[in-house]
Amino acid sequence: MILEIPKNAETILHILENAGYEAYVVGGCVRDSILGRNPDDWDITTSAKPEQVKALFHRTVDTGLQHGTVTVLMEKESYEVTTYRVDGEYEDGRHPKEVTFTASLEEDLKRRDFTINAMAYNPSRGLVDLFEGMEDIDKNIIRCVGDPLERFTEDALRIMRAVRFSAQLGFTIEEETRKALKVLAPNLKHVSAERIQVELVKLLMSPHPDYLRVAYEAGITAEFLPEFDACMETPQNTPHHCYTVGEHILHSLCYVRADRVLRITMLLHDIGKPVVRKTDENGRDHFKTHGSAGEKMAGQILRRLKFDNDTIRKVTRLVKWHDDRPEGTTKSVRRAVNRIGEDLFPYYLEVQQADMRAQSDYKCVEKQERLDKVKEAYEIILKEHQCVSLKTLAVTGKDLIEAGYKPGREIGETLNRLLEEVLAAPEKNQKEILLSMLEK
Repeated sequence: MILEIPKNAETILHILENAGYEAYVVGGCVRDSILGRNPDDWDITTSAKPEQVKALFHRTVDTGLQHGTVTVLMEKESYEVTTYRVDGEYEDGRHPKEVTFTASLEEDLKRRDFTINAMAYNPSRGLVDLFEGMEDIDKNIIRCVGDPLERFTEDALRIMRAVRFSAQLGFTIEEETRKALKVLAPNLKHVSAERIQVELVKLLMSPHPDYLRVAYEAGITAEFLPEFDACMETPQNTPHHCYTVGEHILHSLCYVRADRVLRITMLLHDIGKPVVRKTDENGRDHFKTHGSAGEKMAGQILRRLKFDNDTIRKVTRLVKWHDDRPEGTTKSVRRAVNRIGEDLFPYYLEVQQADMRAQSDYKCVEKQERLDKVKEAYEIILKEHQCVSLKTLAVTGKDLIEAGYKPGREIGETLNRLLEEVLAAPEKNQKEILLSMLEK
């Protein structure tokens, strides 16, 4: 098998080999090349010790010398070059207490997580596949190298990575590996919220975000997102739905484009339903106020998982208003844009569409017609540059001060009253008209 590797990566391999060392590209870049995907990084493994690597290259960075890693800078690119190593005991379920350098490529590959990530390649020596990674690629399988219980005990983050790779590649998780996930899912408590967040987002952004179901079935989400487990266990006895809350969420994820804010919003849009669910005397479920309850819960979840403030602001607002249903008139839509926010309204339309597609067929034609009219009205508003917020109101606080108003709360209240007039009748958004209204 011949793989095409970057010129600079090949140069690094040649320099190491000419100095008498072994060197291979290794791990994810080999896997992705075999799958016809574009690797993000090209990692190199070598029998050379870190100080020997540094002696061979002019520009290096000490990335992680204690773990044998040196970053080699070549032109404008950087490559991590790591010495073959054997990991010592994993005391904290995440990091080895110490690493020992070895001259054996097999020993180095043996410590890696999954067979598809434990392959190495060198243009002159070809593919080194000691653990049947190619066979697992052909079978579309995620399988641990060696004993899965050992691999997951060593590093609990691998539990999340197994599901994430499965979702990114559309692979199934091999049976023994899946069993080990279920046994060791509680070890995720050793993993930082930041690392879990990164894996969760990668899973959500994958072609198969609904593979989060695998994480639920293995008891993984119970460790960092128990609110989702509650959704999976909450029925929706209403003609509008044909799935549990959780299954509806999983389906909705597949109906929205792979945008970070949109996918996180779909994950959390109905997260408040289990806590507000009420069943009437006819056995029908109602979920009133689930938007505002979900807004609060989404904020707590996102902060717990260490998301940034901008993501928290956008997602919680979209969760709050995701079920808002304006009529398909420009007047109604102007008010909705003002409520939801100019920056978020396009996202809101996508959220509503995905939400609707993941529901039952009940009244789906009428629902789609209303949403289409909302979209049409929104296009008119944009085309005509109609005012939907104080930002484009023709009168400012400065204008009011010049008209005799004192700085303070009264100015804000007056501007909002004028905005209400303009939201109802956009033709009034002219400075002269608005100031004359003040005089009256």
